[in-house]
Amino acid sequence: MSDAAALRFRPFEVISKVRESAIITSFYLAPLDGSHWRPFEAGQFLTLRVPDRNGGHALRNYTVSSSPQQAGIYRITVKREPAPSSDVPGGLSSCWLHDEVETGTVIELDLPRGGFKLDTASTRPVVLLSGGVGLTPMVSMLDVLVRQSDRPVWFIHACDSAEVHALRDEVEALAIARTGINVHFCYRITENPAIARCHSTGFLSRATLQGLLPLDDYEVYMCGPPPFMQALYAILTGLGVHRERIAYEFFGPASLLSAEGETAVHKTLPTSPQSSGNGDDVQIILEKSRRSFAWDGTSDSILAFLEARGIEPTFSCRAGVCGTCAQGLISGEVDYFEDPLDEITADRVLICCSRPKSSITLDL
Repeated sequence: MSDAAALRFRPFEVISKVRESAIITSFYLAPLDGSHWRPFEAGQFLTLRVPDRNGGHALRNYTVSSSPQQAGIYRITVKREPAPSSDVPGGLSSCWLHDEVETGTVIELDLPRGGFKLDTASTRPVVLLSGGVGLTPMVSMLDVLVRQSDRPVWFIHACDSAEVHALRDEVEALAIARTGINVHFCYRITENPAIARCHSTGFLSRATLQGLLPLDDYEVYMCGPPPFMQALYAILTGLGVHRERIAYEFFGPASLLSAEGETAVHKTLPTSPQSSGNGDDVQIILEKSRRSFAWDGTSDSILAFLEARGIEPTFSCRAGVCGTCAQGLISGEVDYFEDPLDEITADRVLICCSRPKSSITLDL
């Protein structure tokens, strides 16, 4: 990371460390300088600098799980990832946070970013669907929906058992704050049915969702482990939920959710249909592929535009943090709607957080 990028990080103190379940803990972070706190939207994440095993630092992203109305602090809720075997170390940042970070520890972080955000202008009913620690953005979104809308909401969460279920009390308190909030918890394992307090067991199935959700034009927000999301994406589309109504957060290849390799990644839910472009406007030219496309102006990024046309560039964070999506920029100019975390040379472009300012040619 460059010196300029390092300057973007600000010191935050851990003012509280709260165990939420057997494997999940929340960390409440307050800036040493109050002016460094910035508002965020439900679903966005923070980038933390954590010590690596070689004396340097690594970057890790954690969703803000607190309410956007709670000014002055951020809460991240982290699952401890133990070593899967004696030959493989545990999760670098999660083990550091759980095992070494205590109240009073100062952590450096970059301010909230990310495009997985609740569409607060919509009036459609909402399904918040999560697996494991993937509930963190959903709790923040639920808070906004309860306080700022009258939209019907279904909060559906799956995890292994009551022992590992985090933030349950908070979700239940929000659910009774107004009418129209429906909650369903599914536990894969039920050791003691008398105290499980879940609504179903096993895996979330097509039959379960079909029984829960009346026929309607839902917007679905989904987050969880890749196998969970792949299974639920197939169930939802099989039930007739339109792909463009499903938004989700993950770090990985664009074809993750579809066995057929479809590219259906949405940072945000679209509010208007895409136009076809007339060929006379801004062009995106792929030098190596010898292909050219008319920019239609409705995709949220160059990456999303290419994905919609069956092209799958490499990416990871989709928020200008990791640099994975960087491509050679042979000609043309772009605008960044999310500032890259690190400096980008003039002959490179992060396609996940930029749009073309003129016709551009990519080394792709």
